[in-house]
Amino acid sequence: MRIGELAQQAGITTRTLRHYESLGLLPARRTGNGYRTYDEEDLRLLRQIRTLADFGFGLEETRPFVECLRAGHPAGDSCPASLEVYRRKLAELDDCIENLQRVRAEVGAQLARAERSRAERTRAALQAEADIPGGPPPRCAFTPPDTEPGSSTP
Repeated sequence: MRIGELAQQAGITTRTLRHYESLGLLPARRTGNGYRTYDEEDLRLLRQIRTLADFGFGLEETRPFVECLRAGHPAGDSCPASLEVYRRKLAELDDCIENLQRVRAEVGAQLARAERSRAERTRAALQAEADIPGGPPPRCAFTPPDTEPGSSTP
């Protein structure tokens, strides 16, 4: 198949295919008239690359998987180099998760402090308002306005 057909089947652009070719991830085979030519194995390589990219792997991290497929293994992750990339990626993800959990805990603590501070300011403002001579009568926050003491409705 030609480059446009492969790009369409893989769901990527011809420019991306050329980039992969320049990195050596995709073989650069040409016909006699100079057209790039690809086969089903190339489509399989592209699918492996795209799947790994969707998982957050960089292009260089996909190289061991591509080489494993090219070596004839049915899955690109059955070679030792591929397994090592998986291990490194898992360690990287664990670090990210740990950092995110730490940030989440700090944001939660900041929110709790902010809510306490807001509640204290609200209480202080209500207290100050109630202490002003001629100010509104104190009101219970849990009593609906129409049932407060001194209202005409029972």
